[in-house]
Amino acid sequence: MSDAPLISVRGEAVLEAEPEIARLSVHLQSQEPDRRAALDRLVERNQRCLELVRSYGEAIERPETGALSITPLLRHRRRDEGEIRGYQGTVWIKLTVTDFAVLGELVTRLGDQERAYVQGPEWALRRDSEVHARAAREAAREAVVRARGYAEALGCRITGLVSLSDEGVGGHVEHMQPMMAYGAAAAGAADEPEPLDLEPATQIVRAAVEARFTATQPESL
Repeated sequence: MSDAPLISVRGEAVLEAEPEIARLSVHLQSQEPDRRAALDRLVERNQRCLELVRSYGEAIERPETGALSITPLLRHRRRDEGEIRGYQGTVWIKLTVTDFAVLGELVTRLGDQERAYVQGPEWALRRDSEVHARAAREAAREAVVRARGYAEALGCRITGLVSLSDEGVGGHVEHMQPMMAYGAAAAGAADEPEPLDLEPATQIVRAAVEARFTATQPESL
């Protein structure tokens, strides 16, 4: 086993970047006295919402349908079937928006749909974003610089790398700006709602590594 001195350091990097995507969640509801009527109304609203989403073309990367449920509404919360007073349907649609130029208009138009609840935008980077890799490289360079600084202070020099471990690379929204909207479009309403002015939230990407280097014997000790 080598008796060369070891220098262990931690390198860190913090980068700021503009978001690359925005995620929206749209919840559509129906409520009718009859189970089939509630389901039919929910299917109708779901189709209308998807048609609106598809009209934006490639600005929306992919719509995904989440959970769908038809739930009996009980009078006085009793379990007797005779106490069911109606049925409520819910469907959840998840959207990934890549063109922020249409985002404000899209959010308001979705919120203007009948019995629609919109949550978002949640700003994010893509999982394979180059920003994550760049942060990792900068963290590794910082580890080298720090190790050389310690070696210089001790009167020695770095001779080799023993190990380098990645503590993980991740990004998060530092100033998330969630927006919630409820819509109940009046029958025959012709006016479109005014688009919201949405400002993308800066993404903070952090990376950290732990490194161990061999060094020459200190001259000052």
